[in-house]
Amino acid sequence: MDTKEILNILPQNIKTALDDYINLKDLEEIRIRVDKPLVLQAGNREIIHKYIPRAEDLKSIIQRMSSYSIYAFEEEIKQGYITIKGGHRVGICGRCVVEGNQVKTIRNIASVNIRICREILFCSDSIMKFILSNNQVINTIIISPPKCGKTTLLRDIVRNISDGIDKIGLIGRKVCVIDERSELGACYSGSPQLNIGIRTDILDGCPKSEGIIMAIRSMSPDVIVCDEIGTYKDMDSVLTALNSGVNLITTIHGYDIEDLYNRPVFKEIIENNVFKRAIVLSNRKGVGTVEYVYDFDNKSVIWRG
Repeated sequence: MDTKEILNILPQNIKTALDDYINLKDLEEIRIRVDKPLVLQAGNREIIHKYIPRAEDLKSIIQRMSSYSIYAFEEEIKQGYITIKGGHRVGICGRCVVEGNQVKTIRNIASVNIRICREILFCSDSIMKFILSNNQVINTIIISPPKCGKTTLLRDIVRNISDGIDKIGLIGRKVCVIDERSELGACYSGSPQLNIGIRTDILDGCPKSEGIIMAIRSMSPDVIVCDEIGTYKDMDSVLTALNSGVNLITTIHGYDIEDLYNRPVFKEIIENNVFKRAIVLSNRKGVGTVEYVYDFDNKSVIWRG
């Protein structure tokens, strides 16, 4: 994990406070709140530091991570975060300026949450055989509760499909990633900071429903990948992709296959047999545990972890 870019946005007193923690292998979050102790999340551990950040600390962080041009980042800020170099995401809280029932920007920023970006290469290798058939990508949905590694797994699937896998004869495919929340590619100035493969194009910060259509029209992808579908507009776009002959890999929040069957929003894609496989994750044996693989044609579990 490269923490250099995180240290670059921190004032010296906070850097000093974090000296013993910044290189922890399981460090996930650094929460900095005005007049409250620093709080770190490292795996299942919460570490409360005695250092109390001041308003000046927060002001310095915002200036540094926006390269002293906060207005240039207002599109990101109104989404509640800024992605810094290295792909690390900094969540922002403060006073929201609202116009026309929409957040225009955030002022008087009083707390930030630095989410440590890390990729785990090759974590999808063992499940690739379940989303391939005769060297073709199968339409697949990953079902996972929060913080069980679905985005990390999905990112590595993208890399594998894009680069190809010589040992199983998988030829690399053109992939278009619709990265609505800037999590899959962790883009900085439009360029992905993480390895998503040599044949991958990315629409960063683009709503899934619009991005899927844009990709089909302009990028001629073999496979479209997006994270966390869940609206009726998303479903319409998924059906458009299916009818265009493009394969799809995506995720939803859920605990098992029943969550998919029980939600009315997914009724049409189930009835149209859009997905052929589901991969269900948990954290039972640690983040990224594959509980089972489900086949929609046979309506049965074909592999269990």
